Amino acid sequence: MSKDLLLEIGTEEVPAHVMPHLLADLKRLAGDLLAEHRLGYEGLRTIGTPRRSALLVTGLAERQEDVSTETRGPSVDIAFDAEGNPTKAGAGFARGQGIDPAELIQRDGYVYASVHEKGAETATLLAELLPELIRAIPLPNSMRWGDLDFRFIRPIRWIVALYGNEVVPFTLANVASGNASRGHRTLAPEAFIIASPADYEAACEKAYIIVDPERRRAMICEQIAETAKACGGTAEITPDLLEEVLYLVEYPTALSGAFEEKYLALPAETVITPMRDHQRYFPVKAADGSLLPVFITVRNGGRKHLDVVAHGNERVLRARLADAQFFFDEDRKKSLAEHREKLKTVVFQQGLGSMYEKTERLMGLVTAIVEDIVPDEESYETLATDARRAAELSKADLVTGMVTEFTELQGIMGREYALLDGEKPEVARAIDEQYMPRFAGDALPKTDLGFALSVADKIDNIVGTFSRGKIPTGSQDPFALRRQALGLVLMLIEQESGLLLSDLVDEACDLYDLDDAARDKMQSDVADFIRLRLKNVLTERGVRYDVQEAVLADVDFVADVPVRAAYVERLLASGGADALVQSFVRVGNIARTAEAGVVDAALFAADEEGALLSAYENAAAARDDGADPMAAEQMLAKAIDAFFDEVMVMDKDERIKANRLSLLKAIDNYLLETADYSKIVLN
Repeated sequence: MSKDLLLEIGTEEVPAHVMPHLLADLKRLAGDLLAEHRLGYEGLRTIGTPRRSALLVTGLAERQEDVSTETRGPSVDIAFDAEGNPTKAGAGFARGQGIDPAELIQRDGYVYASVHEKGAETATLLAELLPELIRAIPLPNSMRWGDLDFRFIRPIRWIVALYGNEVVPFTLANVASGNASRGHRTLAPEAFIIASPADYEAACEKAYIIVDPERRRAMICEQIAETAKACGGTAEITPDLLEEVLYLVEYPTALSGAFEEKYLALPAETVITPMRDHQRYFPVKAADGSLLPVFITVRNGGRKHLDVVAHGNERVLRARLADAQFFFDEDRKKSLAEHREKLKTVVFQQGLGSMYEKTERLMGLVTAIVEDIVPDEESYETLATDARRAAELSKADLVTGMVTEFTELQGIMGREYALLDGEKPEVARAIDEQYMPRFAGDALPKTDLGFALSVADKIDNIVGTFSRGKIPTGSQDPFALRRQALGLVLMLIEQESGLLLSDLVDEACDLYDLDDAARDKMQSDVADFIRLRLKNVLTERGVRYDVQEAVLADVDFVADVPVRAAYVERLLASGGADALVQSFVRVGNIARTAEAGVVDAALFAADEEGALLSAYENAAAARDDGADPMAAEQMLAKAIDAFFDEVMVMDKDERIKANRLSLLKAIDNYLLETADYSKIVLN
């Protein structure tokens, strides 16, 4: 037999960004706890709103599963004396297992205790497990209230705990569990009774609570779409804003508001940013993509007095847009280039000069980067000139009134002001793209100029901060260097860029005037930092952990690392992969400590030496030609095996010995360009 379980934790409003993680952790911990206590169930899910987090378990068994264990004890000779009576050791072992010595089983010269434990009743266990579950929820920030030592994300105001139709009795944070929940704060503020877990969602809806986030999400999207259509446009629904609004409301109702058309003369982002990022409004666009003078917001409540609510929201937005208009007008009294002069008063980082000096470094860095990415000299001159101009203006918008007030617009306002100043569109776009990707999943720079400036900005930030000894440790990363390093990695991979990490670091070290010792340490520190970001990328792509270790030994050519990882995985999936890896590892074991030298075919004393050289040259030629070297490397592995079967590497003749080691060293160096195969774990 089984029953359903409901646990609802009623709180004051939990921050919207915490709710998805809270519900996910509650689900994970509940599953682990039920499994640990041998409690079977049919289904488990978590749902919730800002004021409640609920766990629903269907078909929860009424008893724990019985468990039988058999534990081996001492040998029979030690457990029993010559007359067959239990010794102190035998009696002690039996007592420890909770059985009589006569119940001990003798087998294979040892005694065993077979213990059958009958499962406890679920209803009894839940009174202890549910408080334990609530306490175990990990929270980014927690608080205490009253004189309690108990901590939670927000004060707990009620707890519903039902197993079937019966309350699971316990008290936590001075709140006793029961079957009474609370309705919407304004639409149904009184408590209401939940008869059973199966009635939970319907009972909540009667109290104006849409407790299932996915149903609430669908309602919000449908209402926004209908409201936007009625306004003659389409709402721009971004996933992050939708997720936030989802956990700000319990009973959603979408409504529209309007603002003066004069604000449409501002750049679109200056209107959308205060609307979306500050007020949680959804912008509405016409069919041609232009912004309409309307917005949509989602109310936590019903449809009464929507005109009053809309009017209040319009007043708030009007003030924000008036501010935006003022700052824009003030900013336009000077060109972007004229704003740049003020960067001399803005510190980049303590000990690293001003933001003006940073732009000077960026001008040098982008010039070097462009030199490596352009196809010809003619293209270089044009792109280098534009890149230097983009770098020169890259940070000027940071001292404008608009960006000071709306920091989310950095780069975006630089782009808009550059266009208004008559700068090249390519230069203006690069000023915006330098900050990409701004967050996980964000778009990457699409233009060569944007790519070059973004790479330069990120490598300057990393090298400059590292030069101060501020390498991120643990969870501390005040300069967001991990995000920037990951962005750098993703850009290099996306562009299939041939830029080498060591060259980028070297250029940055030049501009910071670091000495030789500091340069060497910087190269090592940055490579280690980037290696961890690459490891994350490979893990997300499902690359085997041992393949990751094999290809991450050398991360200088960043864009090539995932290519090499994919090749190694494909090689390992081919026939005879174990033998092939063993052959490659055998070469490394002998040649890794040898010195490289010139291979002289005239010194070959066995046919297998010539065959091995030929196989190596064929593989190297295939790779150099851009062809798939797999077939050639499989032939190389066979040639290696034949060589070791017939040839003694450590010949008495020092010249022959050195020649053979040089051949193996060349092969090992070739293989290491792909991976360190000694890291591969064979079946």
